Amino acid sequence: MSIDTRLEDPSKLGPDGDPGATDPDDAFAFGYRVDEPGNDEPLRPLNWNLLTGEEAESEWLDLNAWVHWLRKTYGLPPTVIPPYWHRHDELVWELSALHLHWLNSYDTEGTPAGPFAWHRDFAEARNRLRDWVSTCGTRLDRDRPTRRTAWPGENTTPQSSESVIEDREADFVQFVIDDVRARRHTEGRVRAAL
Repeated sequence: MSIDTRLEDPSKLGPDGDPGATDPDDAFAFGYRVDEPGNDEPLRPLNWNLLTGEEAESEWLDLNAWVHWLRKTYGLPPTVIPPYWHRHDELVWELSALHLHWLNSYDTEGTPAGPFAWHRDFAEARNRLRDWVSTCGTRLDRDRPTRRTAWPGENTTPQSSESVIEDREADFVQFVIDDVRARRHTEGRVRAAL
C-alpha cells in the first residue's frame, strides 16, 4: 500500500491539514471512529511503538485534525500545544491519550458524566503539556529536538540547534511520510526474517 496521496500533495488536504474536513469549525471532521458506519471495533489504548505504517498514517491524520480542532476550540496557546507537537514524543503521547479519552467521553453510548470527566482530566493534561513544552523548548516560531540527558556509561548525543518553523503543515506531512516509510521498512525486515 502506498502513502496516502493526500500526504504527497498538501494542497489536497482540507483546512489545517485535515485530510477530510472542508470546514475547520466542523466538530465532526475528525475522529471518524465514533459512530463511523461499519466500524464496530471498540476503542483501545494506542501504543505508537507498535503501529504498522498503515495504522500510523491513519492515526497521525486523525490526531492532527483533532489537535487543530482542540487548540482552536479552547483557544490554546503554543505554550500548551506548539506547532511542532508531532516532533516531540512526550507531546504526541499526551495528546493521543487525550484524544482517545475525548472520543470515549463523547461516545453516544457513553455515560452523560463522560464529558465532565474529560474536562477535569483536560485541565490536568494542560498543566503537563505546559511543563513538557517548557522543557522541550519548542515554541511558536522555532523548534529544537527534546534534549536528552545521557546517564553515566551512555554515549552522549550532540545537542541539536533550533530550526525556524516556516510551514507547519508541510513539515507535518513530511514527518508522517517519513514515519510511515520507516515503519514499512521495519515491517519488511521483520517479514523477511520470518
